[in-house]
Amino acid sequence: MAAPVDADHHKNKMEKKKAARDKIMAAKTETRGLVIVHTGKGKGKSTAAWGMVLRMLGHGRRVGIVQFVKGKWDTGERGVFEKFGDQCIIEAHGEGFSWESQDLERDKAAAAKAWKTAMDLMADETIDLVVMDEINIALRYGQLDADMVVEQLKAKRKDLHVVLTGRNALDEIIDAADLVTEMAQIKHPFRAGIKAQEGIEF
Repeated sequence: MAAPVDADHHKNKMEKKKAARDKIMAAKTETRGLVIVHTGKGKGKSTAAWGMVLRMLGHGRRVGIVQFVKGKWDTGERGVFEKFGDQCIIEAHGEGFSWESQDLERDKAAAAKAWKTAMDLMADETIDLVVMDEINIALRYGQLDADMVVEQLKAKRKDLHVVLTGRNALDEIIDAADLVTEMAQIKHPFRAGIKAQEGIEF
């Protein structure tokens, strides 16, 4: 059982914490578009990106989403985001993960089409956030040229935010990013024989 907290001690501690925090925040003056990477073996990489999309939509901003491997999947997020009309553009490409298609040239063609869509969205100055969902998978399996992707990330306009999701992000992508979050897997129902379910995984 936790020890009781003294109110005066707590107040003094929080006052010091606030003063230190205010000093830190006063030094943060720059705003610019970020390159954000969600990677790791744990669940939640794309889901975290969808949360950012909703925030942008809530502020009246336009968003572009490209799904690199989920073309054949009927995902719940696509059904939701399509309802936002022109405020949210979402396109899905690919035929599932590489072990499903087993055809590198076909996967490369799908990835190239998805990348072209992503470039068009990045070039649209009315769009504030572009999500490249599962692009890290396409990069890891050699379906896209990593140098080309890094070059375009570095050349993007200053106010555009870009999110790249998928496990096993390449070092080049991590180096080019402003914010990288690694989702760690601690426990997953798949290991207990439970398959992917609507609303949880897709």
